[in-house]
Amino acid sequence: MVMLSYNIRDLEHQAAMVDGWLSPEDPIWIEGDPRPESPLHATGRLSQAGPGRFYWSGRIEGTVNIACRRCLTPVTTQVADAVHLFFVEADDDVAEDPDAFRLPPRAQVVDVRPAIREQWLLSAPSFAVCREECKGLCPKCGADLNAGPCGCSTQEPDHRWDALRNVRGLSD
Repeated sequence: MVMLSYNIRDLEHQAAMVDGWLSPEDPIWIEGDPRPESPLHATGRLSQAGPGRFYWSGRIEGTVNIACRRCLTPVTTQVADAVHLFFVEADDDVAEDPDAFRLPPRAQVVDVRPAIREQWLLSAPSFAVCREECKGLCPKCGADLNAGPCGCSTQEPDHRWDALRNVRGLSD
């Protein structure tokens, strides 16, 4: 894996080309994160944008495997997004801006991994459908309706309306 950390002294003299991979096993990920299926590819350009400020313009690309929201079948989805991010020293006047990534005090490197993780979390879908015509699961027995009818009765009345049926004399 290519490192995604760049020496600040080097960036002060010349921009760096970002072309690296963030592994799904990297410790930057937190339990519960929708991790990429395979290493996430990050590309672009990281350059100085003033004293103690750095700008990354690029792209992240990867795949995520999530469950279909209707039938729970695994679905693999491509994720690709443009990245335009600022990194600033902790004592910078824009460090409190929620869109800026703060560098630790006296940082020697700009580590873009936390920014990649955050961008991935914003870009990866929360829900997916295996196909538009997916019928989902039976709400009574949990059978996959894509495989055919489950045999549950579809004529069972909604008991929340029993009081109204009794008033109108429509009870069974």
